[in-house]
Amino acid sequence: MNLPERVTIYEVGPRDGLQNEKAVVPVAVKAEFLTRLAATGLKVIEATSFVHPKWVPQLADAADLLAALDRAPGVRHPVLVPNERGLDRALESGVSDVAIFASATESFARRNLNRSMDEQYAMFEPVVTRAREAGLWVRAYLSMAFGDPWEGDVPVAQVAEAGRRLFDLGIHELSLGDTIGVGTAGRVQELIAAFDSPEPLAVHFHDTYGQALANTLAALQAGVTTVDSSAGGLGGCPYAESATGNLATEDLVWMLDGLGISHGVSLDALVETSVWMAERLGRPSPSRVVTARSSS
Repeated sequence: MNLPERVTIYEVGPRDGLQNEKAVVPVAVKAEFLTRLAATGLKVIEATSFVHPKWVPQLADAADLLAALDRAPGVRHPVLVPNERGLDRALESGVSDVAIFASATESFARRNLNRSMDEQYAMFEPVVTRAREAGLWVRAYLSMAFGDPWEGDVPVAQVAEAGRRLFDLGIHELSLGDTIGVGTAGRVQELIAAFDSPEPLAVHFHDTYGQALANTLAALQAGVTTVDSSAGGLGGCPYAESATGNLATEDLVWMLDGLGISHGVSLDALVETSVWMAERLGRPSPSRVVTARSSS
């Protein structure tokens, strides 16, 4: 099936998963969540975001969280930085990995960044340059890479051009985001083929239409070896009705195990962690694997 021997799971639950929670999760709970996730074998766990507290109150405690975090050896904890001020705060907290969040469409760039598509690159250029100069690893998320709630289907050429402009800024990795979960396997392979090489690409799927695992398999067959996912399926999509959130890490691990692809993560420990977090959030995990394994 032309599959990779090993896949890097880029865990986004603590940041992307929790950012939509209405009730503020205590720092101590977030720190323990990160510690538990590291104990499962995950090596890349996005911890938080240095976005302005006004926009995402849930992540207003970013500096306090990183100060409280007991970092496990060999585990990276990237943080999202929306602009230079966010980068300043991240550097003050001693981070080694950062991510920026760009848009593949004009509509979302204006609504989410208050910038045009062209203006977003001007905003990100000094962020990437300064981060690289400080020795940081830099990722870029490219949202609305498959569909946009205001513009509909997004042309492959438009997404590829946006991605190339981000690579030109100096990023190390680009994560292609199916923000509203409308992607299909054929479209995934078409988009990946539009880039010169799949090696610096990652994929970030939402399961709104139940296609996240199928899309992931298509990406793996196209050469991608880094997959974003969220423990317990935490997170949602505020741009589409009935969105079921991020691809659950447990569901991803179950599929990778079935394909014989190495990833280094303990499924049992992961399920236990997601059940623990679901109890603190007061609702069951939407992950099918968590549901099956915790009720058996």
